[in-house]
Amino acid sequence: MKGENIKFEYRYRDAANYKQYGGIVFCNPEELSLASIEFCIRKHLVEGEFFDHNSFHLPPLFFDSYDTELDHPFHEFFGVSCTSDLPTDTRTIGAFIHSIGMK
Repeated sequence: MKGENIKFEYRYRDAANYKQYGGIVFCNPEELSLASIEFCIRKHLVEGEFFDHNSFHLPPLFFDSYDTELDHPFHEFFGVSCTSDLPTDTRTIGAFIHSIGMK
């Protein structure tokens, strides 16, 4: 795990149950374990699963046909994994966790 980046995977499920998946890659200079990362993230989720993308400062995964009468703003946390992919966010995973705890 040393030197590997962390991928935060999430999805959006609309009112018709169509799903759109996404992920953000963070560097992990703190060398946090996957278990501790997931534990810290889940503490800040609604029912251990859902979050508002604005609160987490993540791009929304809404479909083009977002209906404010039917659809909801919540995204689902899908998990974290190690990856050799380059970071797609300027924050470290530790800074990300800290920022979601500040909301």
